[in-house]
Amino acid sequence: MIGSVHRSQVRQGPFPLAREGYALIATSAFATAVFAIMGLSVPAVFSLMVTFFLGFFFRDPERVIPNENGVVVSPADGRVVDVDIVQGGHFAPEKMLKISIFMSLLNVHVNRIPFEGKVTEIFYHPGKFFPANRDKASADNERNVICMEMDGGRKLVVVQIAGLIARRIVCRVCKGDYLMRGERFGIICFGSRLDVYLPPDTRPAVVVGDKVRAGTSAIGYVT
Repeated sequence: MIGSVHRSQVRQGPFPLAREGYALIATSAFATAVFAIMGLSVPAVFSLMVTFFLGFFFRDPERVIPNENGVVVSPADGRVVDVDIVQGGHFAPEKMLKISIFMSLLNVHVNRIPFEGKVTEIFYHPGKFFPANRDKASADNERNVICMEMDGGRKLVVVQIAGLIARRIVCRVCKGDYLMRGERFGIICFGSRLDVYLPPDTRPAVVVGDKVRAGTSAIGYVT
């Protein structure tokens, strides 16, 4: 498959990390050093393990973005838990194709834009913290809604949803931004879910149970 990388998005260095993890990793590494200097071996080993886990969790590998016409890429690494035609809700009253992706603690948690377009609205909804792989997480959990207009005026909605452990949703984009397919736009910390709402005639390229990678895996094709 022919692909491309958005050069402005390339991370430098041998161990690319999401910037949201810098402070946590540095704090944990500092604590490890302090415990080691004090001769506290058990806390030092535990803190070192936490440091390695944080480095693993906040990893941000580069991805090759497909450039096929009409391809919609996954906004997240994880497992597809829902593919269905639904009512889009208050942010999209018409029927839309909904594709939901669940991210476990082991997945890369950096989120990417499924398809190029302009951000028209961003809504934040406080809510509960049910396990993100449950259907009711879409309606009841804390979430951040990004509404976009694709070229041609068609609507795309991406919803970042907090999970049982996740307590921090980060959205790096603003209303009016024009975003490219595969571009990084945020992160959800420690297990979560992404819902994508697409035009109803979008041809899905995944089924429930499929594993996908953000920015790389095709989840559908718009006409």
